[in-house]
Amino acid sequence: MNYRIILFLWICLGARISAAVAQDFEKPENDDPLVTTSLGIHISGPLDPTANYVGFAWGLSAGVGYNFDRRNALIGEFMWNALYPTNGAVEPIRIALLTSNVSGHGNLCAFTANYRLELRGREFGTYFIGGPGWYYRTAALSRPIPEGTTISCTPALLWWGYNCAASLVVNNLTEVHHNAGALGFNAGMGITLRVGEAPYRMYVEPRYHFAPTGAISTKLVAVTVGIRY
Repeated sequence: MNYRIILFLWICLGARISAAVAQDFEKPENDDPLVTTSLGIHISGPLDPTANYVGFAWGLSAGVGYNFDRRNALIGEFMWNALYPTNGAVEPIRIALLTSNVSGHGNLCAFTANYRLELRGREFGTYFIGGPGWYYRTAALSRPIPEGTTISCTPALLWWGYNCAASLVVNNLTEVHHNAGALGFNAGMGITLRVGEAPYRMYVEPRYHFAPTGAISTKLVAVTVGIRY
């Protein structure tokens, strides 16, 4: 029953925004800048297989682009996202070291080129956005597995940058870190609400990101709240 209520509320919200856009679309005022910029903060939720190694996190995004007209724009964006490891990602290391005093961290950075299709009224707006980009993911452990320790290879160890031979980990690393970059893509949609004088707008936007980074792909959904010009 809950999902029906949520679906009904989303339909009502969409209908309200569409009606508002239709009512004020003929009153654009000073809402047609050639340059568009944005700055936002987001909460990200990883998807499988990334969700096996990192949990929910936060990040920042910034963009600048060119408005061809009120509906079409090309935008370059930078995104940074923190990556906090799950217990499952660090547990094999703790078992090998016989200690719980092991931690890890990571980052995801992306430079993307996006096309935005927008229906923008005086107060409300909706849009679709997406495009390709370069994704760069890092992961690092606070302590390595001592050389000579025998441990079976698991996907969690590949996440941290270990290599495997004959199903065993090659543990000859003095510092454990893993970097992986790849071309990927993103796609999403959002809603906007004018705040203050045009063309300043607040936006809320869920967006899907994917990149085949190394042995473990990067997949996540970032929900961003920010300010646009």
